[in-house]
Amino acid sequence: MRFTRFAICLGICVIGFLSVSLFAQDTGQVSFASAAGSKFANLPGAPTCMTASVQRGDPSKGAAVMLLKFSSGCVVPWHWHTANEQLMIVSGRGKAEMKDEKTANLAAGDFLFLPSKHHHQFTCASTTCLLFDVTEAAFDIHYVDASGKEIPPEEALKAKAKTTKK
Repeated sequence: MRFTRFAICLGICVIGFLSVSLFAQDTGQVSFASAAGSKFANLPGAPTCMTASVQRGDPSKGAAVMLLKFSSGCVVPWHWHTANEQLMIVSGRGKAEMKDEKTANLAAGDFLFLPSKHHHQFTCASTTCLLFDVTEAAFDIHYVDASGKEIPPEEALKAKAKTTKK
């Protein structure tokens, strides 16, 4: 009886480990994206001081890797994403402010993980900022006001433009 339970448990564990390793494998092809050849464009609903170049995937449909470029002083106002987001600074210095967390002053090589729906904002604190943004699902951006209530992109970006002109 003990042996049967042990065998069943072992079988379930083996199947579980095999399925995890199979799902973890990427069935895609090798891909290479040259930084020099990257074409940057504005993302819908994002500030015009930030441009993106898709390095892998399709951010409108699922997981993707984007190279983001920010001009000096560019601010992406308080917002959240449906997907988890991973950021890695390539060059420049940035400031990530996150709800209920300490401000993260980021420099080249620094990494930041932002869980799904976590309110944050990003400011480029150098001449330019270049960073990788890895999303685990389709990319979206939901802006929020000071109370955390969702607001339209036009309202968030207009309010930020007024405060940066002062």
